[in-house]
Amino acid sequence: MKFLRSKEPRRRVIVLRRRHVAIPAALLCICALCLLANLPAYVSASTATRQLPIYCVQRDSKVCALSFDAAWGNEDTQTLIDILGRYDVKATFFVVGEWVDKYPESVKALSDAGHEIMCHSNDHAHFNTLSADQIAADINACCDKIEAVTGTRPTLFRPPFGEYDDHVVTTVRGMGMEIIQWDVDSLDWKDYDAPTITQRVTSKVGPGSIVLFHNAALHTPEALPSILEYLLQEGYDVVPISQLILSGDYTLDHTGRQCPVE
Repeated sequence: MKFLRSKEPRRRVIVLRRRHVAIPAALLCICALCLLANLPAYVSASTATRQLPIYCVQRDSKVCALSFDAAWGNEDTQTLIDILGRYDVKATFFVVGEWVDKYPESVKALSDAGHEIMCHSNDHAHFNTLSADQIAADINACCDKIEAVTGTRPTLFRPPFGEYDDHVVTTVRGMGMEIIQWDVDSLDWKDYDAPTITQRVTSKVGPGSIVLFHNAALHTPEALPSILEYLLQEGYDVVPISQLILSGDYTLDHTGRQCPVE
């Protein structure tokens, strides 16, 4: 009998300990299941509200746009105008206001050649760090300078460094402008040689693409003719960005592709 009495309390202690361990574990499992159940809805809602620029456009036909960012140097601008002119191609140049101050004659030459001159900020600041009022003031300063030289006010904006967040996109669209990125990056600013630049562009371009170049990159003038010849031989119509993007109502998918409203 003593043996039985001594064993029973031990059994009870063991049972009680297991209960104390099991109850918190069960609560943790329930919490984890609740989080997992709600996670997809949270991700979906977050994705749905994210503000994106236009990276490319849904197009059934072979049409694309070439863009050049101009922020610092100016050695090759006239060469680019001459090359584009030989192939009868019009491009979009996103220029910084301070670049306009330094090279107004190049801005005028680009405009006279039929190329679009659009806004790339006034001084190439990091727009994610600016308030909405500062963004608007910076963009308007650049647009004023472009309009004074060309007679046409820009309607498109490309953020410096390609940086943006929701408040940048919302502010720009609130000004009645569209914010433009790219889906094909030549990476010419890395001073890759002409064959590398050409291969990057021709292997990635597609209907509705926006291609990024820079006006002062070392090998862009050397690569541009072969890129243009490829595009024209493949049946592409190369147009300024304002003619590529859709007007009126549109949607943007998760990649920034602009799509018509069905």
